Amino acid sequence: MMAVFVAFLHFFAAFGLAATLFAELMLLRPEPTLREARLLQWCDRWYGLFAGIVLGAGLFRVLYYAKGSAFYMGNPFFHLKITLYVITGLISIYPTITFLRWSKDLKAGLAPVISSQQYSRLRSILLLELVLLTAVLASASLMARGIAS
Repeated sequence: MMAVFVAFLHFFAAFGLAATLFAELMLLRPEPTLREARLLQWCDRWYGLFAGIVLGAGLFRVLYYAKGSAFYMGNPFFHLKITLYVITGLISIYPTITFLRWSKDLKAGLAPVISSQQYSRLRSILLLELVLLTAVLASASLMARGIAS
């Protein structure tokens, strides 16, 4: 029964990751309101939580459940999936730091001021994260079917 729970947790967190990332993209504005900025921070916290759950549950699945570590280690789509996941995580650092830097202004009741360049960069990164996350999910499907190349 634990294997079922860990699989559910893994999938649930993957959907949560996609949902919070999409919400961030939809909330981001060139001139965010105080409410939008707070929601962006909230979404980004959940994004980080879901990312951690995906990683932890995935690790448990590889080591203890599902098809066994030999299956995963020998599958190139598993390696692609992990590589894309790590790249997505690394590029998500910029939006997270940006949103965290808004905290002082938000606590003072002020909406953040962002330049058009920063807005464009944030939007591009969030879009790239969604594309990479889609590629992670496609790799997961190929991996789960045992496709080796």
